[in-house]
Amino acid sequence: IRDEESGYNKNLFCIPKHYEEDLESVFIPHGLILDRTERLARDIMQDMGSHHIVALCVLKGGYKFFADLLDHIKALNQNGDRSVPISVDFVKIKSYC
Repeated sequence: IRDEESGYNKNLFCIPKHYEEDLESVFIPHGLILDRTERLARDIMQDMGSHHIVALCVLKGGYKFFADLLDHIKALNQNGDRSVPISVDFVKIKSYC
């Protein structure tokens, strides 16, 4: 996103009341995030081939994205030509630095 990008008007979205006064605009709509998450799942499935996938979620901030990504991978796994085994684990990190 370029610095001069103004984003989308917040009136185009359902914004929770407790955030209405804090937001000026929306830069990345939820639908675009879902689309990119699905694309990432497709790329992962293509790159991994028939190899076992080990999915590791960094708690707490990544759980929602992780769950959405795994949902897309599972859907591709069920509807695809092959089934790829998936293991899931979680880690909690004290600091990102």
